[in-house]
Amino acid sequence: MSGIFRAIDVAATGMTVQRQKMDVVSENIANIDTSRTPEGGPYRRQRVVVSEANSRPSFGKEMRTAHNKLSRTNSRHIKGQSTSVNSSQGINKVSGEQVQDSQSSFKLVFDPSHPDADSDGYVQMPDIEMINEMVDMIAANRAYESNIATISTSKRMLNEAMDI
Repeated sequence: MSGIFRAIDVAATGMTVQRQKMDVVSENIANIDTSRTPEGGPYRRQRVVVSEANSRPSFGKEMRTAHNKLSRTNSRHIKGQSTSVNSSQGINKVSGEQVQDSQSSFKLVFDPSHPDADSDGYVQMPDIEMINEMVDMIAANRAYESNIATISTSKRMLNEAMDI
């Protein structure tokens, strides 16, 4: 049964990260025309960087700590040993971190009447492309829906196991 609860936990974590991505996309779209921020300068595009919240040991370290020897296919290696890796460490968690896209540049828009225009009449605007934001939104939405399906399937499996 713990496998089902782990699946639900992983899917719930995925839903949290995808919701955070949707929030950031919404913020980017809302600030597509923001030429002045409290920090100064135009709005910088935000994005979510997803990483492991608690890092598991590397594959090499796992293999060094495994209690069983590996079966080898090369005739010079030990034959007949079982292959096993201890995977009772649990699941990896992920976390999403909202960061400014420091690589983004600004678009120069000619608008001499704008209050933030420079001496040549150009205004620095955020380099946010609506099409990219929409693609990110669709991807986050589909991933969110996939995690919902995972939770629904896990719940159905749990209910069917309880009926046995």
